Amino acid sequence: KGDASKANGTFKLLAPQDGTVIFDQFIVGELIEPGTKLFIISDETVLWVEARLTPAQAALVATGSPVDILAGNKHFSGKVVQVHHALDESTRTLAVRIEMANPDDQLHPGVFVQAQISSTSTEQALAVPVNAILRSPDGDWAVFIEHEAGEFEPQEVELLRTVGDLAVIEGIDPGVRVVTKGAFFVQSELAKAGFKVHNH
Repeated sequence: KGDASKANGTFKLLAPQDGTVIFDQFIVGELIEPGTKLFIISDETVLWVEARLTPAQAALVATGSPVDILAGNKHFSGKVVQVHHALDESTRTLAVRIEMANPDDQLHPGVFVQAQISSTSTEQALAVPVNAILRSPDGDWAVFIEHEAGEFEPQEVELLRTVGDLAVIEGIDPGVRVVTKGAFFVQSELAKAGFKVHNH
């Protein structure tokens, strides 16, 4: 128990977490009401970086991709933890959230940095408009490839992910001509002729 005769009007206030005081609003001697916010403490040992990418760039990025972050002349390591799917209407870009360690409290919220994101996959994958991929009768994903002008053939593909208006697929070789507009019409016409989707 404390000794009331030794009370001097001060006491030690302990924070529930480690961090840095980024906001305080009080005056010494001021009467504080219960529930008043005195401080805001931020733990900056781990920071989030938001990068803005075009849909084509974001299509090549996956959660877990390693990132090299440059702030001034200092390099930091991070990783992608989230790729947003909604385009920013004004910039037509997608937000990518990156998590990075902040040793020795070197960086602070609001600082502009550069981020170089690496792909985590060594497999070949292609990005095509989402309208280019359709469901085959057996439920698999497929695209239509053009061998010669006006000659189309369905080809099964694996849909890895979609980013904005792009679909990242594998199952066709780079350089193959893919129907990107009117794929549904081509599918309907081939279905009438009895063609089925197949692999090569």
